[in-house]
Amino acid sequence: MKDLVFHLTHRPGEIGRVANVLGRAGINIKSMAAMTFGGQGVVRIIPDNVDTARAALRDANIRFEESELVTVLVENQAGELANVADKMSNAGLNVHAAYVVGLEGDLVDIAFAVDDVKKAKKLFE
Repeated sequence: MKDLVFHLTHRPGEIGRVANVLGRAGINIKSMAAMTFGGQGVVRIIPDNVDTARAALRDANIRFEESELVTVLVENQAGELANVADKMSNAGLNVHAAYVVGLEGDLVDIAFAVDDVKKAKKLFE
């Protein structure tokens, strides 16, 4: 699973500009995170089809970064995120982003963008 990261100007219509390009290409956004810092906006999405999303964005001249994600399935209870965060911290992993990508009964599927994907995958095997 991969996510796409956009650094956008903080003004009306920027998320819509990206979402319209993806929508016209038939891309479903499985998860999204967005926030602003001063005059800069950061939007991260997980598309259902990375190859098609990548092509559509390039055709529209929209710049983006791409990251591989690591997923972890945890119980949906207090302290589980802390356990995962502590494991990553103790392994020296820096987290760039986190998404809830699924709920299955009493379980939560979380995807992380980290600075060392191989190390994170090994950690959660």
